[in-house]
Amino acid sequence: MGPVELPAWLQPRYRKNAYLFIYYLIQFCGHSWIFTNMTVRFFSFGKDSMVDTFYAIGLVMRLCQSISLLELLHIYVGIESDHLLPRFLQLTERIIILFVVITSQEEVQEKYVVCVLFIFWNLLDMVRYTYSMLSVIGISYAVLTWLSQTLWMPVYPLCVLAEGMYFTYSHLYSERRDVVRVFPIKKKKM
Repeated sequence: MGPVELPAWLQPRYRKNAYLFIYYLIQFCGHSWIFTNMTVRFFSFGKDSMVDTFYAIGLVMRLCQSISLLELLHIYVGIESDHLLPRFLQLTERIIILFVVITSQEEVQEKYVVCVLFIFWNLLDMVRYTYSMLSVIGISYAVLTWLSQTLWMPVYPLCVLAEGMYFTYSHLYSERRDVVRVFPIKKKKM
């Protein structure tokens, strides 16, 4: 009896592609849910929806960003052929901003800049994960390829601007909070 040949879908190359396709699909679904939710809320409630963006989608955003840490492992192990350092820097920046800065300061979570930052992050990730998901199975669309390769050029500087504004808000709020602790405001008795 000779060696048994595995079906095509069980061969190592196909298992890797199936895993990556499922990973990209999960990420695409998460980011598109966040983006759609934010868009529907904006058209339903207007500017009021921007104030409670973090409360509405913060959990799913934190989940998607946590799962994205797997990409570092994918690159390190060789499942994905991407550069480790740029991806590490991008993920580190997002994790620090999301988990350390935004999550820890409730007062700043209500700022419009959080909504803008989440829109930019999710827009980039929806395009990137769609492109990666379809590339794994060998499907290529010229428009999607063009978007994947060029959308980051205008959006990354806008992300940096939004992050800078967020850090400014965060810093100003923390300074104001410290001043109130040092010089508490006393109410006059009438």
